[in-house]
Amino acid sequence: MTGNVDNALLFLINSLFGLYLAVLMLRIALQLVRADFYNPLAQFIWQVTQPLLQYPAKYIPRWRNLDIAALLFLWVLAFINICIDIAILGWSMNILASLYIAILKLIILALNLYSFCILAQAIMSWVGPNARSPVNSLLWSLNEPILRPVRRAIPPLGGIDISPLIVILGLQVLARLIPLHYLLR
Repeated sequence: MTGNVDNALLFLINSLFGLYLAVLMLRIALQLVRADFYNPLAQFIWQVTQPLLQYPAKYIPRWRNLDIAALLFLWVLAFINICIDIAILGWSMNILASLYIAILKLIILALNLYSFCILAQAIMSWVGPNARSPVNSLLWSLNEPILRPVRRAIPPLGGIDISPLIVILGLQVLARLIPLHYLLR
């Protein structure tokens, strides 16, 4: 019975941390690509992350478009998530290893998040190719810097743009090359 409770607790904690980490990562990415701040989805992301970031942002300066306070906070939250997981599982790990695993977790999360965003944009382009929506606009701002070089190298085949497929495959291969699951055994 305890194993099931631990599994449910791990699932709940990792889901909540994962969702917030993803939103925080989207905030950082949207600032990097200079997405439209007045977009309703961007406003939602800003309002969800601002209460926890307003204090660190006062003391940690930005560097160009990179919100360093948000990036450090993201790393700290991933570290806390790893520490909670380790405590629930009854494992022991030193702090440096946990910090390293937190970085790997964030890299994998970023790769998966970008894969999801590109897939969502591709599906939206099939369903409503000329539809204008806040989500479409934000996804385009986020994904275009990654898709543009692939589109230049591989033009549409028969009128079909396969660059999203190529980028998603590349991102997923990179995610699988990161040795996170070996470190958590």
